[in-house]
Formats: sequence, structure tokens, C-alpha cells
Amino acid sequence: MTQRDMAGYLGITTVTLRNWRKNKPHLYEIVLKGFAFDKIVEQSKKSYEEAVTLQGKFKSQFCNLSNKTKELHLSLIVYLQE
Repeated sequence: MTQRDMAGYLGITTVTLRNWRKNKPHLYEIVLKGFAFDKIVEQSKKSYEEAVTLQGKFKSQFCNLSNKTKELHLSLIVYLQE
């Protein structure tokens, strides 16, 4: 995110943001950390949604297996967890 983007989001000018960086470094750092936190939250949401999609695909595929094959897969999972 550019300084222009950050300033627009905060409703301030880029000059104000640069002044914060120069004259109020702690405030500027808090602002940057806030934007970094938002980015991490968005990435986590995306990862979660991808995991849920994969889980659905695996469940669907697993349900289509024969009981014998399911037992083999579950045995392998238990073995790998030991």
C-alpha cells in the first residue's frame, strides 16, 4: 500500500502522513502496524477459505471411496501420527 493509499484511507494528506513519520514516529509506526495487521487478517481469511474448500473436496472424494479403501487411508493416517 502506498503512502497515498494510506493517507486516503485515513482521510489525511500525504504531507500529514510524512509529517507524522518525521515528527511523530511512534504514531507513524502505530499506523503502519495497523495496516500490516489488516493485511495479515485478510491473508488469514483467504487461507481459511482455501482450507475449507480443500476440506470439502477431500470429504467428497473420501465419501466416494470403498469402505476397504477408507480403512486403509485411516490406518495410514493413524500410523503417520504416531
